[in-house]
Amino acid sequence: MTTMATANSSHPEWVSRILDLPGLLAKRSYFLLGPRQTGKTSLIRHLLKDIRTYDLLDTSVYLALNQNPGRIAQELNQKERMIVIDEIQRLPELLNEVHRLIETRGVRFLLTGSSARKLRRGGVNLLGGRARTKYLHPLTYRELGDRFDMGVTMERGLLPSIYFSDEPQEDLKAYAGVYLQQEIVAEGATRNAPAFSRFLKVAALCNGTVVNFTNVANDAQVPRTTVYEYFEILKDTLVLHELPPWKKTEKRKPLASSKYYFFDVGVVSALQGRRFRIGTPESGQAFETYIMHELISYSDYVSGEAVSYWRSTSGFEVDFIIGDHTAVEVKAKENVSIQDLRSLRALAEEKKHKHYLCVSLEARPRKVQGIEVLPYREFLDRLWGGKYG
Repeated sequence: MTTMATANSSHPEWVSRILDLPGLLAKRSYFLLGPRQTGKTSLIRHLLKDIRTYDLLDTSVYLALNQNPGRIAQELNQKERMIVIDEIQRLPELLNEVHRLIETRGVRFLLTGSSARKLRRGGVNLLGGRARTKYLHPLTYRELGDRFDMGVTMERGLLPSIYFSDEPQEDLKAYAGVYLQQEIVAEGATRNAPAFSRFLKVAALCNGTVVNFTNVANDAQVPRTTVYEYFEILKDTLVLHELPPWKKTEKRKPLASSKYYFFDVGVVSALQGRRFRIGTPESGQAFETYIMHELISYSDYVSGEAVSYWRSTSGFEVDFIIGDHTAVEVKAKENVSIQDLRSLRALAEEKKHKHYLCVSLEARPRKVQGIEVLPYREFLDRLWGGKYG
């Protein structure tokens, strides 16, 4: 079993994840998608250790199934009703055999992958709704419990192997350099490695913003059409989240463009070539990226509600909108001012939300003109406790 050490400790310890894989598979088949090193394989080994598993990163397994996908049926005994195929995007042709076994023998599959792109190209629709999709994200505040440390999170991010690493900066550098720049290219998503590498660094500097694609194209020295394609690659490989605009205001005209956030604050810091620390000029963006991660994780794991943002054409902006009921502004400050709340106040004039929140580094909660200013821990406790759902 793969284990993880607690921060600043050499003693290995398992971090329980929110996803209940045995519970999910008791009812139907699932795709479990997530960027590399989010812990998919460790989760399988811990929760499904007695289930037949085919790891397509194992060359011998890959070659055997590539030559004869029917081996799965030949090796399956009559009592087995669950199968795991790890890294299914490496051999999407297996989905035909998966489909057949679901239909003819009632087998339930857990199919893991780090690229939705290859699965779509390989015929994921052949399963025709017979498998649902779940996403595994980096570690969350709820999962870490008393092992959560905001300083560690800002500097390292929340990929399990890096959060608990003895050499987190070296591991982040390797992840950003080897995986994001080489493996995405190796998947065939793009053949121009130098161009993609230049783009990736520019895209990281646009984290948490409405992207000007023309500027990105100029800075990365690639055509504008290629920039659109590269952003799609990052979304398909689950490295980038697109945050759509919330457009239901009436008094102020809303902006219609999306914002983009990288999936992990540590990875984006490595791509930008800087370290995020609380109190530094960059900490605001890092803190916002982290809160985005918690909101997306909560949406995928629990609520299923959309997360968006609001910006008016006149310049007011609220970082996150949960469903249609909660507006969230994020401020990496220990003392939030009235001026910091101006966008929330402008949105509150529309009278369309139940909660108006400013998530901050303040020590105690308070209320200012109908807006709740919350310490981030209190906000996260309330979020995962179902207060904003």
